[in-house]
Amino acid sequence: AWGAPAVHLIKTIYGGLRDVWLDTRVRGILVFAFSMIAVATLTFWLLEGWSLLDAAFFSVVTISTVGYGELVPQTVLGKLFAMFYILVGLGVFVAAATAVADALLRRREQDNEGEE
Repeated sequence: AWGAPAVHLIKTIYGGLRDVWLDTRVRGILVFAFSMIAVATLTFWLLEGWSLLDAAFFSVVTISTVGYGELVPQTVLGKLFAMFYILVGLGVFVAAATAVADALLRRREQDNEGEE
């Protein structure tokens, strides 16, 4: 059985994600990050002729710096866009991930303070 610790963890994560969405600054960063992924997906789909799934996969793998290397832009415009996307997207992705993690940790601290 999962027990009380697992239920508490789930409540903490849910509360933290709710806090993330209610914070207008964090929500703005997340919307911008997802917008960049959407624009990159459409750009790679058009420039490289990839499927939308492949283009989305490449966009997420690239912005998150995982970089599997399965897909590589072949066109000059695709390569140029990928360089721009990496330089701009990395900062946006790190800011979004940091904002979400910060909100989750704040929620955890608040929950732990309430238990004492």
